[in-house]
Amino acid sequence: MNYKLKKISGDASFREFYRLRKNKNTSIIVSAKKDKFKNLAVYAVVNNILNANKINAPKLLSNHYKNNMIEISDLGEKSFYDHIVSKKNKLKDYKSLIKLLTKVQKIKIKKVYKLDKFKIKIPKYTLSNLHKESDLFFDWYLKYFLKSKKISMIKRLLRTELNTVYKKLIYRNDTFVHRDFHVSNIMMNKNKLGLIDSQDAIIGNPLYDIASLIDDVRIKLPGKLQNDLLNFYHKNSKFKKEKIEKLKNDFDILSVQRNLKILGIFVRLFKRDNKDNYLRFLPYTWLLIEKRLENPAFKNLKILFYKYLPIKKLKKLSKI
Repeated sequence: MNYKLKKISGDASFREFYRLRKNKNTSIIVSAKKDKFKNLAVYAVVNNILNANKINAPKLLSNHYKNNMIEISDLGEKSFYDHIVSKKNKLKDYKSLIKLLTKVQKIKIKKVYKLDKFKIKIPKYTLSNLHKESDLFFDWYLKYFLKSKKISMIKRLLRTELNTVYKKLIYRNDTFVHRDFHVSNIMMNKNKLGLIDSQDAIIGNPLYDIASLIDDVRIKLPGKLQNDLLNFYHKNSKFKKEKIEKLKNDFDILSVQRNLKILGIFVRLFKRDNKDNYLRFLPYTWLLIEKRLENPAFKNLKILFYKYLPIKKLKKLSKI
């Protein structure tokens, strides 16, 4: 039997990926020396959960956890991003992703899952989690781009107001959330959609993943399409009998929270891990944040942002 092993492009985690060819068959070797419990064991368990609910995800083929790797099934080389990026009319294609998401959101989670010796629980999102993630903006992005002795004071003021904003979230943390649901984490193989990069799954707010999809920093969607997609989600979700303004409230709050986190993560990837390819997304991330700050829920936060942060300057500096 002929074996060929080829390294393939990875993601923002500590994992490395290799495509293993055995004659005409392929599989993926996932290697992780850092955070290997989450990146290997938890990843395998979440994939099992997805597959058990008839959602296409990588299947665990062989477990070599002691050697820092697992072997999973290959969902192909074409992501949904590759499929959609050059298309002019994206509505129909995005609707298929929202249908996939509504299916994901119907998953009922057990208290504990087992994988060999491990007992794994899917964590529940909390207010503390929201702050821990948006703190990345202050601790990495601002410290790099804003050379000021006032960063601690700015963080304290903005964090206090963010706490007020986060408490305005309407929906409970009771839904299976992929936590990184966007076009680059959805694969296409013979028009069959598959979901990858699922190790950060949580029980959280149902609007988190839809915000990840529509306000994705990797692909610029026209405002009308963004609104149409949120309306489509509204009509096809369990919230169809509720006013869309309630969904829009949580959508905007979680979009801002997530994109503040993304600004921090992408600078951390650059500074700590020498991965500079994510920096090109920073200016559009700012545009998304500014757009969502128009929501009245952010009235005081918006005032503080424009008082203490030179946003135009930061956006310009982000174009490095």
